[in-house]
Amino acid sequence: MVKLDFNKNKDGLIPVIIQDYYTLQILMLGYMNEEAYQKTLAEKRVTFYSRSRQKLWLKGETSGNFLIVKEMISDCDDDSLLIKAEAMGPTCHLGNTSCFDKKEDKGFLYKLEKIIRQRIDDKVAESYTNKLFNKGINKVAQKVGEEAVELIIEAKDDNTDLFKNEAADLLYHFLILLRAKNLELADIEAVLETRMK
Repeated sequence: MVKLDFNKNKDGLIPVIIQDYYTLQILMLGYMNEEAYQKTLAEKRVTFYSRSRQKLWLKGETSGNFLIVKEMISDCDDDSLLIKAEAMGPTCHLGNTSCFDKKEDKGFLYKLEKIIRQRIDDKVAESYTNKLFNKGINKVAQKVGEEAVELIIEAKDDNTDLFKNEAADLLYHFLILLRAKNLELADIEAVLETRMK
C-alpha cells in the first residue's frame, strides 16, 4: 500500500497524475484527499476530490469512462501520486483520449496488445485474432514463422512499403503468440532491459 502525506498542504489534497497502463500516455491530472484515496484503493476505480464541487467525484460516474487502477506509485516525498490505469473510454470531457490531447504513438503496441486480449477474452466470433488464437499454439507459432519468412524475403528487395507491412504483420502475430503463451510485451521488454545492465 502506498503511504501518502495528506498533511503537507493545508487543504489536505495531493495531485494525482493518471497514466494509461498500456500506452503510458498521460491522461489527466486530478486531486485526492485521504477519503478519495481510500475509496480508490478499496474500489480499484479512480475517485478524485472535486475542488469546484467540494466533494468526492468518481471519474466516469456519468460517462461510464471509468479509470480502473492497475498500479499506484507515490513520489519521493509521498505528497503526490501516479496512478497507472486502464481507461474504459475517453478520459477528457471533450471526448479526447487525454486531457492533454496528445497521441502517443510509442505506446500503440500496448494498445494493440490490449485489443488483441479483449478480442480473445470476449470471444469475438468474427475476429481473425480470436479465430487464429482458438486454433491453438501450433497454428499461432506457424503463422509467426510464415510472417518472419515473408519479412526476410521483403528485406532483400527494395520495396520499403512491402517491408513495413510484413514487419507489421510479424509484430501483430507475435503479440497473439505472446497471449497464447500467457505472456505480455512488458515481459519481453523486461528481458531486454536486463541485457542492458
